Amino acid sequence: MKQCPVFKKCGGCQYLNLTYEEQLEKKKKELQRLLKGTCPIHEVIGMENPWHYRNKVHAVFSHDRKGNPISGVYQENSHIVLPVESCLIEDEKADEIIGTIRGMLKSFKIRTYDEDTGYGLLRHVLVKRGFATGEIMVVLVTASPVFPSRNNFVKALRQKHPEITTVIQNINGRDTSMVLGDREQVLYGKGYIEDILCGCRFRISARSFYQVNPVQTEVLYAKAMEYAGLTGKETVIDAYCGIGTIGIVASRRAKQVTGVELNPDAVRDAVRNARANKADNIRFFQGDAGDFLQKMAANGEKADVVFMDPPRSGSTERFMAAAAAMGPERIVYVSCGPDTLARDLKYLRKKGYRVEKGVGVDLFPWTGHVETVALLTRYIV
Repeated sequence: MKQCPVFKKCGGCQYLNLTYEEQLEKKKKELQRLLKGTCPIHEVIGMENPWHYRNKVHAVFSHDRKGNPISGVYQENSHIVLPVESCLIEDEKADEIIGTIRGMLKSFKIRTYDEDTGYGLLRHVLVKRGFATGEIMVVLVTASPVFPSRNNFVKALRQKHPEITTVIQNINGRDTSMVLGDREQVLYGKGYIEDILCGCRFRISARSFYQVNPVQTEVLYAKAMEYAGLTGKETVIDAYCGIGTIGIVASRRAKQVTGVELNPDAVRDAVRNARANKADNIRFFQGDAGDFLQKMAANGEKADVVFMDPPRSGSTERFMAAAAAMGPERIVYVSCGPDTLARDLKYLRKKGYRVEKGVGVDLFPWTGHVETVALLTRYIV
């Protein structure tokens, strides 16, 4: 087994003491336990190489008792920063860039932020990398918009890492556990990166959601498309659509796709992504998915297939009732929380849907998390 100096302290990799085969079996049994009597699960699809898969790396910046800058993660259930040099599940280039930034701070007289006193400038660094394109975004999260010598800092960083394609300063001056603030400015490059997923090109900005494991996301989406059974004639809803990944992939096999998403940054990216992929049969709307589908159902609109990919907290009864009212033949539920999936599937059964099958896809090796795709079909006409 590979060793990690902060195993059991950071709380990130709960299963690092198991072989990969053992953890896949453990995840399968956990899914079967949570979904017993609700959704049959026969396998969890694992990764060929389950290391360094995270394309998004977040480091908290602080300092030790001597004032030396440190970066890493919060110790489990605390706000104590645990120094991390490199991580077995994070992209190695991202870890390298974060180490370079940490080493540059003293010479540029940049102080790390102190949560207790509110003094200091640099709070977090976020690195996103397009695995297919090689593009790299660095987001410097600062407590103030005033960033002395920032142009020289970016220039020095890029001299050490010419592979960086864009640098953004995000300003978060609030006393909050949220990483990113609402304001940002591009210090270098185009302000976003692109990546390729399932043959489609996607634009990723600092604040928009993109799956952290692109290799397994392709497996997950392929399974979702298989379950959807699209033939080119269907009207499709992509709920909680993010930057439009599932909807745009589906648009190649459907007649018409409608995506709805609450995050305005993600919707802007989704619209651009559709244009970039020449997907002219998809439209995106910004708003609450439950509200949006209720209005569609009230207007008598129908759908053949509904994709839903809600947050870990699951969906809402309001959304699911509205989705069922639109009468889709199939609902494809992509879940990152098996317990809330079990709850939601039981509710959808009351609304006239039968749970046909499901499969686990391991997007988060060495952790306790697992994604699930479930297929529901309508049995009340």
